[in-house]
Amino acid sequence: MNKKNTQPLASSILNITEVENRLPPKNERSHHAIVQLRGIKKEFKLGIADVEVLKGIDLTLYAGEFVIIYGPSGCGKSTLLHTMLGLEKPDSGDVFLRSENLYDMDATERTNFRREKIGMVFQQPNWIKSLSVWENVAYPLYLNGINDKNAKQRAMEVLEELEMTEYINQKPMSLSGGQQQRVALARALSVDPWVIMADEPTGNLDTKSSADLIEILARLNRERSRTVIMVTHEINFLPVATRRVGMTDGEVVMDEHD
Repeated sequence: MNKKNTQPLASSILNITEVENRLPPKNERSHHAIVQLRGIKKEFKLGIADVEVLKGIDLTLYAGEFVIIYGPSGCGKSTLLHTMLGLEKPDSGDVFLRSENLYDMDATERTNFRREKIGMVFQQPNWIKSLSVWENVAYPLYLNGINDKNAKQRAMEVLEELEMTEYINQKPMSLSGGQQQRVALARALSVDPWVIMADEPTGNLDTKSSADLIEILARLNRERSRTVIMVTHEINFLPVATRRVGMTDGEVVMDEHD
């Protein structure tokens, strides 16, 4: 067990103090890239045909940004995010998180890296059904070697920050869709990740729950300097982002910064 994991928590899990997680001045951003994609290509077989899903994408995303990757269904945005997560190996090209090349790692190394460095929120959360809300949030910490006391403390802090403490002993499946996504976000934040990556996190939510979740992500970015990369087809969310990356047919066709 490493030293970091055995130390007690001194402050809220959401309160980032590490300089690498804050957005640097624009003229220094090249030194604070959190994700770098270089020449990413990916094909899938559809029947007897090879379909080019990603067509040589080059993209650099920076610490402290709230990036929304948007575009119509089938444009390749989720596949692109999955390459960043280490879940979908590109046919060619490199993916770096900070200076770490994801696909120079073997599958086990990528799994461990993802579990420790990336907070993931998907459209459909994957729960351990026998565990309560707080236990599901604490579970990634157990996997990372954090002891029971500190894991529970972290889980409770994040759930309090997301206003979910009244549900800590319930099973996640008993909650509404919006509440489940808050718990999923709490689980993602529990490991104090370098970056939060969200794949269509509002896809199963009603309008109000969607707006609430997006506001939470925006607040984490705005007030806590959290780096957020989110994929969505909902263009009405674009104003909350600090950067908007538009995709069509496997290519980046728009890249706007605030």
